[in-house]
Amino acid sequence: MAEAAIAFSPELAFFLRPGRRSAPVTVTCDGVSTLGHVVESLGVPLTEVGALTVNGKLTGSARHLGAGDVARVAPVLRPQRVSEPRFLLDVHLGTVARRLRLVGVDAAYHRDADDPALVQQANDERRVLLTQDRGLLMRRALWCGAFVRGSRPDEQFADVLDRFTPPLAPWTRCGACNGRLAPVAKADIERRLMPGTRRSYDSFAQCQSCGRVYWRGAHSPRLAALIGEAARIVAARGTGH
Repeated sequence: MAEAAIAFSPELAFFLRPGRRSAPVTVTCDGVSTLGHVVESLGVPLTEVGALTVNGKLTGSARHLGAGDVARVAPVLRPQRVSEPRFLLDVHLGTVARRLRLVGVDAAYHRDADDPALVQQANDERRVLLTQDRGLLMRRALWCGAFVRGSRPDEQFADVLDRFTPPLAPWTRCGACNGRLAPVAKADIERRLMPGTRRSYDSFAQCQSCGRVYWRGAHSPRLAALIGEAARIVAARGTGH
């Protein structure tokens, strides 16, 4: 049968099987499968794909390959612009969700949501679904998603910030439920505080959704460092560095 070749940019090579990472992949032209289908069958979700070319000309994922065609697959451009940077994170990215909330980014997260529920919520609320599950990103019903790179929360958090450069508003969201924080008078929540906290702190905020109370405690320098690094990443990508 006729064959074509697909060359992937180095940034996408880790999605491929080891033996396919250093050279164009030869594929069979069956006359039925689209370029997008073939790319995903090789392990690369289309959510991670930017420009597609065939024989040097820009094309779309619905293109069919013919004998001797050479397709090239580029990664999605960074920063990736979305109309409103709102996110939904799968069960394995809870730490990243809490860090996004710390810097004021709208980040929904549920420990017990299955794949269909995640896709439904992402679509209903127009959230970008963040995951390391390639199969989830390949679901046809999903409107927008992204593969989160990195094996540790620090790497994963940095990758999301670098890719989407969302506006940051530190200390404005609840780390527990993603609700909005608002200043609250100490007298209004004093009965809920431990004696040491009552003696040591005077400024508080309260979640408008779940009622949780926040203050800048002993852990605030560590959180401030996370916020500072987040601002640096977003600023660097925004200026093209």
